[in-house]
Amino acid sequence: MNKSLWEKVSLPHFQKLERDISTDVLIIGGGIAGLLTAYFLHKAGVEYILVEQNTICSGVTAKTTAKITLQHGFNYQKILSSSGVGIAQGYYLANKKALDTYKKICKDIDCDFEIKDNYVYSYNAGKIKKELSALSKIGCQAEFVEDISLPINSSGAVKLRNQAQFHPLKFLSTIAKDLNIYERTKVREMIGNTAVTENGKIKAKRVVVATHFPFINKHGKYFLKLYQHRSYVLALKGAQNVGGMYVDENDKGLSFRNYGDLLLLGGGGHRTGKQGGSYHELRKFARLYYPNAKEVSHWATQDCISLDKMCYIGKYSSGTDQMYVASGFNKWGMTGAMCSAQLLCDMLTGNKNDFEEVFNPSRNILKPQLIVNGFESTVNLLTPTAKRCPHLGCALKWNKQERSWDCTCHGSRFSDSGKLLDGPATDGIEI
Repeated sequence: MNKSLWEKVSLPHFQKLERDISTDVLIIGGGIAGLLTAYFLHKAGVEYILVEQNTICSGVTAKTTAKITLQHGFNYQKILSSSGVGIAQGYYLANKKALDTYKKICKDIDCDFEIKDNYVYSYNAGKIKKELSALSKIGCQAEFVEDISLPINSSGAVKLRNQAQFHPLKFLSTIAKDLNIYERTKVREMIGNTAVTENGKIKAKRVVVATHFPFINKHGKYFLKLYQHRSYVLALKGAQNVGGMYVDENDKGLSFRNYGDLLLLGGGGHRTGKQGGSYHELRKFARLYYPNAKEVSHWATQDCISLDKMCYIGKYSSGTDQMYVASGFNKWGMTGAMCSAQLLCDMLTGNKNDFEEVFNPSRNILKPQLIVNGFESTVNLLTPTAKRCPHLGCALKWNKQERSWDCTCHGSRFSDSGKLLDGPATDGIEI
């Protein structure tokens, strides 16, 4: 496994659960969404326990490029078209609140927090114009930039000022140190709101599932509402100082941002289990445009993509009154996690939150992506192969680039020895 730049930080560690215990709120998952939820509940004086099957920040949180921005590709034109002005504006305001909260909290934390302008570039002038119009309609001030400081020939970019970037694990090491956490505590089964682990049961009044991809299949239909997408990052020394944060509006495009004297070049994306550019695409670009640069690190990440490119935050399903979820952050986990933590804390403390409808996990699922997800699942269920994913039985495909067995249906991944790398599967496979 290749480690990201962030993983060099020493994180606090916590004991393993060794007994039966009860709590008001149980949070399952020790990534940024779970930790921030615990942080806000802690500040609100709510009794809670957070459990993590490995160690905190050992999953996708450690693999981010850590851009904090409310500009999520050309998402606003899509939301405006599919859901209307009210939902689009709510999405904007929720992410703006998340960004503002990071700015406030990070004033007192040494986490390399920097204010940076964000640019979403495109090769399609019509899309740029449409996104600028959408942002204007919801009250967001954006700018058109014709020439961007990248070695690409785009049609320009949409720019938002005063966004941010930081070191996520430095931030979370400070956030987590005083929280009530059990590590190496895997939830093997949920019986109602009681979590069964190897060495004890946790009886909770309410449960928050913050496990990246929700692992409880009998509620919520997340196996239809989500798929996973992989992307890759090179950390290059001696490359370019781009002066801001850049991303292509196309999911298969490139992203750029600096950390210290390094350029973080991202891209090569593809649906998990499918073929894509991977590291090869990034290294080819680096050799062409940054021939004197040295690669000092590389890593890959995995994002949960929702049907309408908005997070699922709130009640796990319409039939689970005391179970909640945070998932489907698409490629924007930093703001998505903060939106989740703030919304869930309000729901759990009985406070009104203006964004419940925007992120309601039980909203309409009749979207074009639903057909694609259903087709992929059907094809893979019918594919004859000995290697099957223990999540829902889909066929696994060998990933030569990363030497892993990957599930196209829902994105579970396993090492060449069968060890579980990414969920929603909860156990490894036999090789």
